Amino acid sequence: MAEHGNQGGLDLQVSFQTNPSRYRHWKLSFDGELCTLAMDVDEDGGLGDYVLKQNSYDLGVDVELWDAIERIRFGHPETKAVVVTGLKDKVFCAGANIFMLGMSSHAFKVNFCKFTNETRLGIEDASSSSSLRFLAALNGTAAGGGYELALACDEILLLDDASSAISFPEVPLLGVLPGTGGLTRITDKRKVRKDLCDVFSTMAEGVKGKRAVEWKLVDHLAPKSKFNEAVKEKALRLATTSTRPGSKAAGQGVVLEEINCKRDGTSFAYRYVDVIVDPKRRTAEITLKAPFEKEPTKNLRDKGSELWALRAYRELDDAILRLRCQFLEVGLLTLKTQGDAKMLLDAEAALLDAVAAGDWFANEVLQHMKRVLKRVDMTSKTLLALVEPGSCWAGSFVELLLTADRSYLLDDGDRPAVITLSPLSDGPLPMGNGLTRTQTRFYGDAAAVERLRSAMKEQKTFEGLAADKAGLVTFARDDIDYPDEVRLFVEERTSLSPDALTGMEQNLRWPGPETMETRIFGRLSAWQNWIFTRPNSTGEKGALSLYGKPDRPSFDMRRT
Repeated sequence: MAEHGNQGGLDLQVSFQTNPSRYRHWKLSFDGELCTLAMDVDEDGGLGDYVLKQNSYDLGVDVELWDAIERIRFGHPETKAVVVTGLKDKVFCAGANIFMLGMSSHAFKVNFCKFTNETRLGIEDASSSSSLRFLAALNGTAAGGGYELALACDEILLLDDASSAISFPEVPLLGVLPGTGGLTRITDKRKVRKDLCDVFSTMAEGVKGKRAVEWKLVDHLAPKSKFNEAVKEKALRLATTSTRPGSKAAGQGVVLEEINCKRDGTSFAYRYVDVIVDPKRRTAEITLKAPFEKEPTKNLRDKGSELWALRAYRELDDAILRLRCQFLEVGLLTLKTQGDAKMLLDAEAALLDAVAAGDWFANEVLQHMKRVLKRVDMTSKTLLALVEPGSCWAGSFVELLLTADRSYLLDDGDRPAVITLSPLSDGPLPMGNGLTRTQTRFYGDAAAVERLRSAMKEQKTFEGLAADKAGLVTFARDDIDYPDEVRLFVEERTSLSPDALTGMEQNLRWPGPETMETRIFGRLSAWQNWIFTRPNSTGEKGALSLYGKPDRPSFDMRRT
C-alpha cells in the first residue's frame, strides 16, 4: 500500500501541527476581552497547483483556523469574544476552493469536509462549553463554506452595501450541496423556514441586506461608514454574556507546545501514544499509555501543555488525523492500552475536582478530551478494542472501549484482564448524540445504564467474565480461542467493502436521538459522500469538473 503520496496535484501529507508564527492565512490580534481572527488567505499558499482567490480555503487554511481556536481557548482566558472577519476587499470568504475540490480524490474531498465541519463544531463547542462568544463580521460576500463558517458563530453582522451577499451556490453551480453543515444549520440552528431555505439554496447570487435579516440568515446589518463601530459594539455586547475569566486572568494562558513524534517507516511514536501501521494487512495498532508518574492534584495549569490529560489526547488527535489522511487504505484500528490504572484514575479525578472548583484551564482540558473522542467516533475505520492482562482500560480510556465497533477480552484466570469505570463515563464526555457512551451502548436498557452508573461512582473494577456479563465487551474468550477469534475477525473485516462498512458503522455508532451534530455528519457520510461520486458532479461532464471552463455540464436527469 502506498502511503498517500501526491494524488491529483495535492500535497496530502499536510501537517496538523502549526502555530501563529507559521500562519500564512490568518491573523490573530488581542485587545482586552476581544480577539480578532482575520482571514487573509495567501493566494499562492495552497497545498496544490491552484490559486486561493477571494479568501477561498483548502485544508491548510482550515488547519490554521482549527489551531487558532484551540490557542485562543487555552492561551487567552482573558478573551471573552472573538471577531471572525476578512481582510480582502469586498469578500469575507468565497468558501472551499473549487479547483482544489475538482482535482482532489474522492477520499480527500470527504476527509476535507469532515475536518472543516469538526472545526466549525469546535467553534460552537467553544461557545457552549467554554462561554467563548463568536461574532462573524462579514466585511463582504460570504459564499458556500464561507457562510458556513459564519453560521458556526453566535451572531452574524453583514456589511450593508450594494454587493455584499451570503450564498450557498453549491446546488446551482457545482451539482453538490452545502452538506458539511450548511443546510442543517440554517434549518436547525437559525430556524429559517424550509421553503425560504429552498429559495436561498438555489440562488447562486445569494441574498443581501434587509432580506438576509428578514429571513434570519444574518442577525445585523451595518453600512460601510459604521461597520467597524458596529463590529466593536456587537462584540463587546457578546462579551458581556461570557463567563470566561476575562481580564483578571490576563497572562495566565497556557501555550500549546507542538507535539512531535518519532517516525520510523509506517510507525510513529509520541510520548503517550504509539501507532504501528501494517500496510499489507491494512490495519494499524494504537497503544495509549497512562501517566508515567504522579500527576499534580492542585494547580494543574502549572504543568501547562505537558499535563497528561492534555498531552495524551492531543497526541491521540494528531494520530487519528494522520491515519485519516495519510493512510487511506488502513481500514481497521486496533486499540490497546498500558500503564498504571491508579495513576490514570488519580490524574482524572484531580481534573474533575478542578473543573468542579471552576478552574477554567481544567475545563478546557476536559472539553478537549471530549472533542478528541468525538473525532475518534467520526473516523471511518473499524475500531477494535482488545482487553488483555496488563492493559489499562480505566477512566477515560473506557470511553474508547465503549465506542469500539467490536471488543474482545482475554480471560486468563492467572492474570485477569480488568476494566475500571470512573465518573468520567457518566456525563462529562458525551457523544455527538448528546448521550454518554454507556447510554448509547445500552440504549433502551435503563436498568443496565443505572447499574453501570453506580459502578462509575464507586470506580468499580470488572474482571474477566464479569466484564462480559456487564456488557462492557463484545466477547470474552480463553487463551485458546482468543487469538484465533481476533485473527479471524480482523481478516474478515478487512476483506469486506470499505463503503459498506463505513455506512454500517456510521449508522450504528449513534443510536438514539438526532442532534444537529449527528444530522450534519449523517448527511456528510451518506448524501455528500454519494453525491461526490455521481457523474452529475464529478463525472467528465459534471458541474464540479467543468467549473471555470467554457463548457456547460451535462446532467443525467434520472432521479435516484
